[in-house]
Amino acid sequence: MTHTLAHIFTQQFGHAPTLTVRAPGRVNLIGEHTDYNDGFVLPCAIDFAAHIAIAANGSQTVRVYAADYAAHDEFALSGEMSASPQQWAQYVRGVVWALAEQGFKLPEGVNIAISGNVPQGAGLSSSAALEVGVAKALQALFDWPLNETELALIAQRAENAFVGCQCGIMDQLASARGVAGHALLIDCRSLETTPIPMPADLAVLIVHSNVQRGLVGSEYNTRRAQCQTAAAYFHAAALRDVDMAQWQAQHSGLDAVAARRARYIIQENQRTLDAATALRQGDTAALSRLMAASHAGMKTEFEITHPAVDCLVELMAEIIGEQGGVRMTGGGFGGCVVALLPHTLVPAVTAHINAHYHARTGLHETVFVCTPQAGVAASLVA
Repeated sequence: MTHTLAHIFTQQFGHAPTLTVRAPGRVNLIGEHTDYNDGFVLPCAIDFAAHIAIAANGSQTVRVYAADYAAHDEFALSGEMSASPQQWAQYVRGVVWALAEQGFKLPEGVNIAISGNVPQGAGLSSSAALEVGVAKALQALFDWPLNETELALIAQRAENAFVGCQCGIMDQLASARGVAGHALLIDCRSLETTPIPMPADLAVLIVHSNVQRGLVGSEYNTRRAQCQTAAAYFHAAALRDVDMAQWQAQHSGLDAVAARRARYIIQENQRTLDAATALRQGDTAALSRLMAASHAGMKTEFEITHPAVDCLVELMAEIIGEQGGVRMTGGGFGGCVVALLPHTLVPAVTAHINAHYHARTGLHETVFVCTPQAGVAASLVA
């Protein structure tokens, strides 16, 4: 795709790009909504990615072409950054704004072409991949002293403060620091990442429910506010600092909804740590139980699943049993299900979904088989 994008760049701007960047999407294996609670998450970068081609243009204008939409955006480097009516352009503008806010103002304008194959609205972080990709492209082009973790933080700042979605750091950090063949255990407080080897016999199966979802201005920000309310009630900096004994002893004075949200987060943090251990040990029976409990918590306590997603999880679990795990993944309210299962079971699971999902929901699934990939990387164009 990078070769094709370089050609598209040349067609659009009349000269070749200086470099290209690949920034992967991610799937979260377990640890949902724990990131903005300073907790633990266990994602892996996946085969789908955003691709960026870039070159300086000697002006004071940024010109962007989105190949997937055949759409353009253009903005000046002087003056205050304004919003774009095009959602995809918001992510690009947000990154330029966030970099400047951190002291990395573009010394001149750039031409950028973008494309990608991360399914949008699926909970696989198409927005984070684009943000990290643009940040890396600008960092590499201007040789700024920013490491991958710093790029992830800038990308998160763009989404939080410019786009308006109060996401945690997981999506951007997984895209920036993914390790091939590994899941990535992330401590979202310290930003320490620990690669966890993926057992060779397990496949990462992602099934899109094709229930479209939206996060900006939605229930996502509501969940975050509820968690902050609960943390304040427990006199904690974040729910990561509250354990189940404390919750049991003190939750009765907390609003019932916020109490349920808090219990889910506290238990999900522990499940994530336990899942990392289970992966290391190849304990698929433990992984099965942990992923099932995670999905149940998202359904009944955090209330972010969807009937069609619940149906997918049930169908897949009927075939997988204790040979692997399955759960909803992503911010919720639609999107995807992720399963870790033996490669040999993938055809049977796929056939079972195909036989029953549409009949029960009226929807058609989309199935992806992925392998854990490396994080963002830039390449000079020869």
